[in-house]
Amino acid sequence: MVSAPPMPPARIRESDAAPREMADRGKRWQAVVAVTGGTALIAAQAARYGNWIVDDAAITFGYARGFAEGLGPVVQPGAEAVEGYSNPTWTALLALGRLMGLFDRGAILGIPDYVLFPKALALLCCAGILIAIHSAATVVTRRPWVVTLLAAVALASVPSFVIWSFSGLENSLYALTVVALAVMVFRAVLRGRLRTPKLAVAAGALAAGAALTRPEGAVYAAVLPLVLLIHLRRQVLWTSVRQALLSVAAFAVPYGGYLLWRYLEFGRLVPNTAVAKKQGVPEIGQLTRDGDLVQYLGAPAVLVLVVLVGIALSRSSSWRDGLVALLVPLGLASVAYAVLEPDWMGQFRFATPVWALLALIGSLAVVEVFRTARARGRTLITVALVATLLPSGVTLAQAAERFSRTPTLPMCFIADRFGRMFNQYADILGVREGSVLEPDLGGTAMTSRLHVVDMAGLVDAKIADFYRDWDMAGMRDHVFEEVKPTFVHFRMYWGGLTGLAGDPRLARDYVPLYEYPAPAEYGGDFVRREVAGDPVLLAAAREYAAETVPVTESRVNAWGLRQCGDTLAPGQTTLGIH
Repeated sequence: MVSAPPMPPARIRESDAAPREMADRGKRWQAVVAVTGGTALIAAQAARYGNWIVDDAAITFGYARGFAEGLGPVVQPGAEAVEGYSNPTWTALLALGRLMGLFDRGAILGIPDYVLFPKALALLCCAGILIAIHSAATVVTRRPWVVTLLAAVALASVPSFVIWSFSGLENSLYALTVVALAVMVFRAVLRGRLRTPKLAVAAGALAAGAALTRPEGAVYAAVLPLVLLIHLRRQVLWTSVRQALLSVAAFAVPYGGYLLWRYLEFGRLVPNTAVAKKQGVPEIGQLTRDGDLVQYLGAPAVLVLVVLVGIALSRSSSWRDGLVALLVPLGLASVAYAVLEPDWMGQFRFATPVWALLALIGSLAVVEVFRTARARGRTLITVALVATLLPSGVTLAQAAERFSRTPTLPMCFIADRFGRMFNQYADILGVREGSVLEPDLGGTAMTSRLHVVDMAGLVDAKIADFYRDWDMAGMRDHVFEEVKPTFVHFRMYWGGLTGLAGDPRLARDYVPLYEYPAPAEYGGDFVRREVAGDPVLLAAAREYAAETVPVTESRVNAWGLRQCGDTLAPGQTTLGIH
């Protein structure tokens, strides 16, 4: 009997290649659907906050405008060069957008680009986070799309992540940089490529990117050295030391270069914002602040997550070492959050990387434990997740709803109230050149034709030093005897904090244009006496204030869901209520 001739190798390859190609194509489509769908879910949550941009973001907008116009690090034309921003990479992206005509130029499809561009960048960063998570999941599971979607649901469910990622600030870029670093090390550990120069340089560069996006991001320079330490063995001792040093060098070159520029330009080793906020050496007791994050998510839900991660670690899985590597940046992110001075803006503004890393680790752990569990175990896991996540989800949804009703200090409110309104004061009183002292800077700097003196000290080096030394008497002397601003505004606690409300020089040198009615704390809008010499013009300015201030301030909570004109430009006087 004659046997059939063997199939040619080429035909064997062709017959095997078709199913393999179809499988690969199916995985690619799953990845696309998971990332796109997850990004859309996050975008839907972000849409709840409308056109809201927090006023602090507009400080960065002002600096981006200054860099793009060739004026250097100034928040408005003619201002002193001060590093009043703490996010150089985000500032650079916004400046690049302005140079390309995509930002601070007008409306795009009816949406002001000062809203659309930073939120579009944020959405791209969120998509990048999900791509990185999918990349991590492909190494350890056959269904990486499930991990990606779980992570997207988790991120979309945390108002803190969504709110601050789409606030106009740098949070989304910061989280992307940290997650990319974590995933890179995770994959390297699992593929046995932990001690390679390529990884060391890339890890150091990403850590530098994090440090140039947020000051506390410098802690991530320790990620690779710590992971190398965890995997240290005698036979690879010197190789590990070399790669750790190479990673630190890759971090130190760009970050050290920026620090050198900062010192030569401003004479400081930290941004002016850190000086004004009195960010000091952290204390051990501050580490307890991470408990606030646990309460925010819900202690039962966090406990279940910890148990699942513990189960995943206890098993002899092929990716346990990688999971340990992911816990390193999470630990550093938690420490970085805890040591920062508490932020008044609410919703845990500095915790964005924590949420992103928790979503990554939690999704991986849930999928892995569920995969290896038996039917009874899967039932118990499902019950535990539903029982703990459901109440946490309700609480988080309520937090999101409250924020949508009372968003933190909208930029548009500040632009109208202290930019455009004070421009109108100046026009009525015939002030061609002047200044205004007030504590809310972003929208003011974008729209005011007056020189803005920052009562909070974020963009004023001298006032920042007064806060650092807690010398309020010196600050008042500086204001009343040296700066002599044309206009002054304070409200709420600013008058008491600085002592301006009780300083006799306020009544000596200034007359009120608008005063807040009792029983509110004393404060309002004031103008220098020599400027208000014409009683007719003074009466006109007061009439304008009496009609406009109450209406404008009564709508402060509506500012989060609206825009305030197609552009923000110095000298505008028309309020942008839409």
